[in-house]
Amino acid sequence: MTSRVRVVAAGDHFVLPPLITAALGKEADCEVRELTLGWPLAPFGPVAEVSEASDAEDELIAALAGAEVLVTQMGPVTARVLAACPALRLVVVCRGGPVNVNLEAAREHDVRVCFAPGRNAAATAEFTVGLLLAALRRIPQAHGLLAGRGSWDGAAYYTYEHSGLELEDLPVGLVGYGAVGSRVARVLCAFGARVMVHDPYVRGEVHGLRLASLPELLRRSRVVTLHARLTEETRGLLGARELALLPPGAVVVNAARGPLLDEDALCDALADGRLGAAALDTYAREPLPPDSRLRALADRVVLTPHLGGASRAVAEKAARIAAAEVGRWLRGEPLANCLT
Repeated sequence: MTSRVRVVAAGDHFVLPPLITAALGKEADCEVRELTLGWPLAPFGPVAEVSEASDAEDELIAALAGAEVLVTQMGPVTARVLAACPALRLVVVCRGGPVNVNLEAAREHDVRVCFAPGRNAAATAEFTVGLLLAALRRIPQAHGLLAGRGSWDGAAYYTYEHSGLELEDLPVGLVGYGAVGSRVARVLCAFGARVMVHDPYVRGEVHGLRLASLPELLRRSRVVTLHARLTEETRGLLGARELALLPPGAVVVNAARGPLLDEDALCDALADGRLGAAALDTYAREPLPPDSRLRALADRVVLTPHLGGASRAVAEKAARIAAAEVGRWLRGEPLANCLT
């Protein structure tokens, strides 16, 4: 292996190619070729056999000519791309999972594939707390009243029935206690909330927090936030039966994965007043369809377009994590987050 390995930094308008180049420069003496893909100004989607990628196979193939390493976030690493780039030996994806890579084809071509777990844990945790506070205190509705309608008449939000909830002493249930859930717990505890956790993979005490079964957590929580991974077991984790266990007026927050939550059941519970509010950043279908029932419940929901990981620090962390993997590979060290 030469000392100046040839690397393609196929970034985009979020994880900027210069961020990747700068991070690589701290790890090794690399010859870097930069390529800027269109996301998020151009949408991602399925490309050939991979999902959530920029439609840029031809551009990526041209950039990868003679390169041994690819660092990318949205580059479509398809079977066609891998076959056209025989020098390629390592792909590092600046995301929590390499959904834009054909892993089977990578194995066939003896290409190692790494990813960047945890890059957005802090950002998503902070965003979750922001959603929670916005829903509890009706902040978007109040903003719309004053900025949108020009009305100072917020009297309705000062009536006992319609005023918000505060976090101090509020029972809050976290479904999932991984990198995001544990951060949310620390913040909520600082507010004085009474936090309990449901996570079947956690055993014993978790920093003094109460562990509970899912039914117990739902019965006791005025607010529930979702932090579980999406698997076949967790798909539809909160459906009509589970939502019915929540106390009247409870609030549901989901900045994890949309399919964890049965949206129709959620809309039913919001429409008939059993739930007080919901705050969502992720959805069963994305983009959120124009005819989604959630849009008709604007007085009870806070909706954001999957922005939980949208912070500058996330882009910078992703570049650093990816560059560190390239450094380990060059030095012949074990790779930290490798799938092939």
